[in-house]
Amino acid sequence: MAHTPVPYSAWPLEALLDAISDSARASARRRMSVRRPIAGGATIRPGADTPLWNKLADEVRPLLKVRGEKAQLARLLGVQRQAVNEYFVSRRRMPDAERVLLLQEWLRVRKAGKRPS
Repeated sequence: MAHTPVPYSAWPLEALLDAISDSARASARRRMSVRRPIAGGATIRPGADTPLWNKLADEVRPLLKVRGEKAQLARLLGVQRQAVNEYFVSRRRMPDAERVLLLQEWLRVRKAGKRPS
């Protein structure tokens, strides 16, 4: 980092800013390198850390464009239609494990060209 000439009266301030800057960089490096575990029972959010969910959601999303499909899937999963929208459109939530298994079975049946009953 290039230093510009600083008046003698500002040297203590410059030293303080340099020290704060160095410790801020070190703190950021520590925080970026440590992966914090998810609290027990907490659900992870969809994103870069969920590649399998992202792939599943990408396969399901085109099938939900047909009118009424979100409502039918919501009934099958036992959730509200808005929850299905949050799973696949806004990507703010993820279903629990049991619902993911139901979703995979629904996807398998739909890919076979059948209507789930």
